[in-house]
Amino acid sequence: MKQNLTPREITSKLDEDIIGQDEAKKKVAIAMRNRFRRMMLEDDLRDEVIPKNILMIGPTGVGKTEIARRMAKLTGSPFTKVEATKFTEVGYVGRDVESMVRDLVQSSVKLVKDEKMVLVKDDAEDLANERLIALLAPGFKKEKTTTNPFEALMNQQGGEEPEEEVTPEVKDKRRSLRSKLLNGYLEDEEVSIEVQEEQNPMGMMMPGMEESGMQDMFKQFMPKKKHKRTMSVKKAREYLIREEAEKIIDTDNVNDEAINLAETMGIIFIDEMDKIAKGGQNSGDVSREGVQRDILPIVEGSRVQTKYGSIDTEHILFIGAGAFHVSKPSDLIPELQGRFPIRVELDKLTEKDFEKILKEPKRSLIRQYEALLQTEEVSISFTDEAIVQLAKTAHQVNTDTDDIGARRLQTILETLLEELLFEASNMQGAHVEITEQYVNSKLSHIQGDKELSQFIL
Repeated sequence: MKQNLTPREITSKLDEDIIGQDEAKKKVAIAMRNRFRRMMLEDDLRDEVIPKNILMIGPTGVGKTEIARRMAKLTGSPFTKVEATKFTEVGYVGRDVESMVRDLVQSSVKLVKDEKMVLVKDDAEDLANERLIALLAPGFKKEKTTTNPFEALMNQQGGEEPEEEVTPEVKDKRRSLRSKLLNGYLEDEEVSIEVQEEQNPMGMMMPGMEESGMQDMFKQFMPKKKHKRTMSVKKAREYLIREEAEKIIDTDNVNDEAINLAETMGIIFIDEMDKIAKGGQNSGDVSREGVQRDILPIVEGSRVQTKYGSIDTEHILFIGAGAFHVSKPSDLIPELQGRFPIRVELDKLTEKDFEKILKEPKRSLIRQYEALLQTEEVSISFTDEAIVQLAKTAHQVNTDTDDIGARRLQTILETLLEELLFEASNMQGAHVEITEQYVNSKLSHIQGDKELSQFIL
């Protein structure tokens, strides 16, 4: 896990993909570094140092979620994003606030498990290759005879594989196949493997069953059904490597590490905080303030039961976000306000910002479209004047209609390149230069249209 990046390193990495919003980047980078510093403290002081939660204020599409998500990825921290409007007060039908913590633990388990998978990949690959060889040159199956009725029942439910008799001829065949397999000569050969089916106990999902862990408990008692799939050796190896790796990995250790990682490095991003503030327009939602009061103990610190174990939320970093154009942060209940001591206001995007968004990031929208068209052997290039005009158009549309931030560029570029994307498969070897005139010809019909309804996401 990459937990020890300095604030400057974090902001520098974020600058590669997110334009502007320096203050927000700086605050989240400091918050993450403080978590690393806390781990270096003595035990008695470490427990007293709690994260300084952040409240991001700004319109949609300016980078609130992206800053938090990319920072979590950079530092190897478990991350989950939830919408405050999805939760309901206790007593109402809907999702309870503790589910955000369960989502975080699930994310943490995946991170730890993937890391462990990498460590055992070589051993798992050796075991997978042995299984492939056995599938390509199978022995003779002998049904196991038993007089025990319980053993017979387990065999019928797939609990035990039939015994396999390997003759000298089969051993010789496997020996010759092994060298071919390891040298990559059999990658396109077809093989049939058994893949486990994902089962839903009792054929339906009971309310709260998945989150409480009851579903997993029922699965343990249900016979595991498998079905055969025919695929290439290359594809089958991927399935078998994962299956063998899961056998090698100690699940209990993974769960314990995941809980600890979520407690010390976890990030929960709560979006649409402004929608549950009492100053919002949704006056018909009687549970709005109740949701705030339910969120409060989670943010303050409480123990939540998950199917992987109990987790303490006291040292999880919470990042709240919202536009707050109708309500204000002060409309939140005072106790919740106090739990988000760091406030940062993100700037609206200017024409210059749109230009930088199109030009500077390594994986900018322009580079994405260039790569997509290159798959059809069609190359495109944008002149500086064309990029300036695209930025101007995006800013104008945001100003004249709803401001959806950088997402506006997606609708603008898709409209600009729609005809080219449609015809590209018949244009192999062509090169198209996108000029200012090209942009104006494709977008002139929307530049003068104040309605622009088709461009509102």
